[in-house]
Amino acid sequence: MENLTMLTDLYQLTMMQGYLVNGYQNKEAVFDVFFRSIPFNGGYALAAGLEQVVEFIENLRFGEEDLAYLQGLQLFQEDFIEELRNFRFTGDIDAVQEGTPVFPYEPLIRVKGRIFETQLLETSILNLINFETLIATKASRVAAAAGKGPIMEFGLRRAQGPDAGVLGARAAFIGGCQSTSNVLAGKRYGIPVSGTQAHSWIQCFPTELEAFRAYARTFPDNCLLLVDTYSALESGVPNAIKVGLELEAKGYHFQGIRLDSGDLTYLSKEARRMLDEAGLKSAIIVGSNDLDEETIFSIRAQGAAIDAWGVGTHLITSKDSPSLGGVYKLAAEGEQGVFHPRLKVSENISKITNPGIKKIVRFYDRAGKAMADLIALDDEDFGDRKSLTIFDPIQTWKRKTLTNFRTRELLLPIFREGRRVYELPTLQEIQEYSRQELDSFWDEVKRLANPHTYIVDLSAKLFELKQQLLLTIHNEIKANQN
Repeated sequence: MENLTMLTDLYQLTMMQGYLVNGYQNKEAVFDVFFRSIPFNGGYALAAGLEQVVEFIENLRFGEEDLAYLQGLQLFQEDFIEELRNFRFTGDIDAVQEGTPVFPYEPLIRVKGRIFETQLLETSILNLINFETLIATKASRVAAAAGKGPIMEFGLRRAQGPDAGVLGARAAFIGGCQSTSNVLAGKRYGIPVSGTQAHSWIQCFPTELEAFRAYARTFPDNCLLLVDTYSALESGVPNAIKVGLELEAKGYHFQGIRLDSGDLTYLSKEARRMLDEAGLKSAIIVGSNDLDEETIFSIRAQGAAIDAWGVGTHLITSKDSPSLGGVYKLAAEGEQGVFHPRLKVSENISKITNPGIKKIVRFYDRAGKAMADLIALDDEDFGDRKSLTIFDPIQTWKRKTLTNFRTRELLLPIFREGRRVYELPTLQEIQEYSRQELDSFWDEVKRLANPHTYIVDLSAKLFELKQQLLLTIHNEIKANQN
C-alpha cells in the first residue's frame, strides 16, 4: 500500500506542534471512530476498511521529502520536524471486524496513545473507514434485493478516481458482490473478475450475428452475449439463440445473454420464453443498466426472469447517500495510564458524545439472533447476569429486559504498543463472516424500506457518567457567567 502519512489535514500537524510547544505531547488520549446516522435510511451499516487502516498504521512514517515540504511551508519549528523524523505509532487500537453489522454511536475503532500520535491518525482513518463502510453497506442492500441472484460489480469507469474504484470493488465484495469487472482489484484482492463485451464489439462487425459468432469462437467456454445493441427481441436474442445452439452442438455450454437497456422485466420474460423454446433452458439472463437495490427489488417483484445482475454507477458512487459522516472524537485523556472521561457538548443532542473508554456488547438469544447492543464502559461485565434491563438513552421510559442471553464483545485488539496483534483475514473470509453475521439479525432490521430500529442503548453506568459530566459542565458554565 502507498505510504499515506501525508494524507492528513493541515490542522492535525499544527495541533501536534502545539502539543509539543506546550509540553502536552506525552499526554495520553482515547479517540472513538463512530457515525451518527445509518446511510440510505437503512437498518444497519456494514463495517469495512480495517485492513487499509492496518496498512496505513504499519507504513506510518515521514520521509525526507515529506519533511522538506513541511519545512517549506514556514509553519513548523525545527524541533517539531525532528519529532516527525522519528515518528512511529506506539499506541493501542481496537476495532470491530470488517463485515460486522454496526449502528450509530458505536465505536468502530478505538485509538489509545500519546496525543501527539493519536491526533495524526484522524483524517486518514476516517477517509478509509467512511468510504469502504459506505460502499459495503450499499452492496449489502443490493445483494439483499437480488436474493440468490449473484451481483457483478462493474462501476470502475464511474468511480471517483482509481482508489475509489479499487477500494470500492473490495468493499462491494465484502457487502455481497460475487465478482468485479475491475482487473486491478481482482489482482490485488483475489476477487473473481467477470465481463463480456461492449456494444462497440457488436458494432465493429458487419452484422450482429457475425459479432456473436466471432466472440463464440474466441471464448467458446464462456460465451455470454450482449443482445440489445440493435433490438433485443427482434435481433439480439434470435441471433444469440443461433450461436448458442451452434456452441451446444459442438459440445460447449452456452452461458447466456445480457440485457443492458429497456424494460428489463418485459424483455427478460420474453427472452426467457424464447431461450426455453429453443432448448436453451440452462442459459442465464443477466440484467444491467443503472441498477440499484430499489430497482432490482421492483423488477424482481414484477416477476423478471433475470438470473444475475450487473451493478455499477449507483453502487460504486453510493449515489443516493454519498457520504457516511463518520467522526473521530476524544473520549478520554490522562497520564501514565490514568484516564479521565471527556465529552463534547452541543446544542444538537445528536452531537453530544459518549465519554470514557468504551466497548460494544452484542446480546444474542439462545437461537443465535441478535437482540440488542449495549455501548458500555470497558470495565463492565455482563456475562454472568441472568437478566438485564436496558433503556433508551434519550427516551428513557423505553425499557427492555433481556433474559437467557449470551454476549459477545465486538471490539478486538488490533495493535498493542504499536505492534499489530491481529491476523488479517482473507477477503473471502470477511465476506463469509459478514454473511453469517447478517443472518443473525431479524429480517425486519434488514428490510430495505422502513426497517425496524435495532436497539442500541448505553449501559446504566455509562449513562450515569454522561449525565454527571453534563451537569458538571453546565454548572461550570453557569459559574463563569456569574
